[in-house]
Amino acid sequence: MEIALEKSTETNASLRIKLTKSDYQSEVDKKLKDYGRRASIKGFRPGKVPTSLIQKMYGKSVLVDEINELLKNTVNNYIRDNKLQVVGDPLPDREKADAIDWDTQSEFEFNYNLGLASDFEVDFNALPPVPAYEIEAGETELNSTIEELKTRFSGHTHAEESAEGDMIYGELKQDAKEEGEPFSTKTALPTKQIAANELPKFIGLKKGDVVTFDIQKAFPDEKARALATGLKAEEATSLEGEFTFTVDDVTRNEPAEIGQEFFDKVLGKDAVENEEQFREKVLEIIKSNYGREATTLQRIEIEQALLDNIAISLPTEFLKQWLLTNNEGNITEADVEEQYDTFARSVKLQLIKNKIASENEINVSYEDVMETTRSMVREQFGFYGDDEQMKQSIDQIARQYLMDEKGNNYMQMYNRMFDDKVIELIKEKLTLEPKTISVDEFKELVSARQPQA
Repeated sequence: MEIALEKSTETNASLRIKLTKSDYQSEVDKKLKDYGRRASIKGFRPGKVPTSLIQKMYGKSVLVDEINELLKNTVNNYIRDNKLQVVGDPLPDREKADAIDWDTQSEFEFNYNLGLASDFEVDFNALPPVPAYEIEAGETELNSTIEELKTRFSGHTHAEESAEGDMIYGELKQDAKEEGEPFSTKTALPTKQIAANELPKFIGLKKGDVVTFDIQKAFPDEKARALATGLKAEEATSLEGEFTFTVDDVTRNEPAEIGQEFFDKVLGKDAVENEEQFREKVLEIIKSNYGREATTLQRIEIEQALLDNIAISLPTEFLKQWLLTNNEGNITEADVEEQYDTFARSVKLQLIKNKIASENEINVSYEDVMETTRSMVREQFGFYGDDEQMKQSIDQIARQYLMDEKGNNYMQMYNRMFDDKVIELIKEKLTLEPKTISVDEFKELVSARQPQA
């Protein structure tokens, strides 16, 4: 076997592989012999099929399979052994491969185009300081959160007459049209979904009142029309004309009142005993939530600092071609052009993180993944206790979760843990500058610091 790498540019290369009969024939013969032992062909006893017939029937397919397997292993081993910074997958020269005569050739030559990332170093000392944000959350955020909670845990009351935001219950009718059946149903009309220019007709209604309206004008949204009539979306689409609605009842959401019942609904039974404790606990939760958001923002800042200060060149045209080939039929050239900058950003970021992990011996083991999944299972299912039976149940659920989705759950968990470990190490290496900001300033930063291409 001959294998040679030819670099045309810093980021583009060709891998040429030449195979002779000695590279593959012994494995081909071994597989054909195995076929001969297992073949069941009419007129021959098992294991007594002539070698020439086995060769004629299976020889070419076995040869092709064996060479493809040999090529895959050869390419992967060469990349690994030579520590090539390959991006995308090697793309075979299809024209050269299609020209092979599998019936007569015994020596073969294959070419693979490789996309390479340029060499780079990660020098933490050359990276700028990254802000460590602390978000100030105080009375303003606390009061607005409590108002939201009062709305979320609101109760229903019966109103004498309808107002905007109410739910109106009653009977919806339409007289029969030519060759049609009359329409009649008991339903509820949510005033929030009624078109603004039609809404005044539905304000001030009392029990027994009748209102006439055009169904399409009042409910121009097809989903809202389906909800109001109780019909399927496709049936509601064709509804038109005037309908009458007779009011039976009006209900209104009333914000929850401050008190023990409200405290228990929000925080759990008897978690707090009075409004002062409630406010303290809610503020604590708000600050905790903003703390997580600050950590997410800091992660974005760290990643942007890496990209801004570590220069990496990518094989742009190769990667665009690889994306088209790898997603053949599912993506267009226009899609690739539109999405390429975001894709290139993620490739560069992953290269940097992989290098940091390699240089600092960061690894994620199966047991690491299992332990994190166990914690997730305990939290989601509310498992408490530490007896052997409980441990076995948790392990069974954790293993099942990791095996689901064809192993994708395991890879997602692994990648998340790998990423977290790398980010934590980077934080130890970088200079973090504490910075206190208001909630409004934080929101502005989030908007401005979204990942850029």
